[in-house]
Amino acid sequence: MKKLFLFTLTLTTILGLFFSVSHLAFAQGKVNQDGGPLKDNELLLTRPDADHLNEDHGADAPWITKWYGPDGNYTNNGGFNTSGPKDLMSEGTNGEITDVSLSTMVGLNRTKRFDVEWEAGNGGTRGWTVFQIDPGDGNNMNRGGPADNTDIYAVLVIDAPKAMTSVMSPTHDDYAQIWINGEKWYNNSRWTGAVYNVDYNIEVKFRKGTNVLLYRCGEGGGSAYFNLHFDDETHNAVKIYPDKATNQDTFFAEIDGILPVEPVEKITTTWADIKRNR
Repeated sequence: MKKLFLFTLTLTTILGLFFSVSHLAFAQGKVNQDGGPLKDNELLLTRPDADHLNEDHGADAPWITKWYGPDGNYTNNGGFNTSGPKDLMSEGTNGEITDVSLSTMVGLNRTKRFDVEWEAGNGGTRGWTVFQIDPGDGNNMNRGGPADNTDIYAVLVIDAPKAMTSVMSPTHDDYAQIWINGEKWYNNSRWTGAVYNVDYNIEVKFRKGTNVLLYRCGEGGGSAYFNLHFDDETHNAVKIYPDKATNQDTFFAEIDGILPVEPVEKITTTWADIKRNR
């Protein structure tokens, strides 16, 4: 009887450990895109359907809810496949800010000086603000505007205590593009199927200190959402802004203490910035 008890206890312990590890592995997600950032020939490339994970990360994942960006979307985009290859940020600022540079401190700081001035039929003039989304809302990118044929721009500043490799998990409907520190790490023109459904867990690299992430999502018709979270270790280690900020002024007040020491216009831009602005 004692032997049977010990066997049962051992088996229960092993199974418990197995399911705990399995749950942890699933919760973190399998990395199925690494080796980034994307190369020039991959910048607008969508991977084959067979690469998709179709993972449900659930409502309890650490989805990010606060973002900084234009106070309204680009509208009447002609469909996300039409708008996706266009640099709409450059179009709206006469080249003062681009999609690439908005993911750098140089471009981010220029948002204090330049509004986005799209054509009236594409949303008109947009200021910059902090906005909040509900990750469980299948239309969280609409923000009270048109439901179809729109593009949203959303920015985060990530303060990392050290150089680190992280896992980034986006969901979106439809076309998502993500840049970090002037380099593109993600391009996917296919919707992920549901607000918590992740098709790609992307290995990305943060440098010590200030990192800027730009998430752009283009929508055609139907649901319109964009969501993002990182692995648990990253969320426990870094600080993500906006945090308590509610507008442009309080956002820049929040990140003031972590900005590079050099005057912003003298910060070295990335090679991607230089190539894009030739």
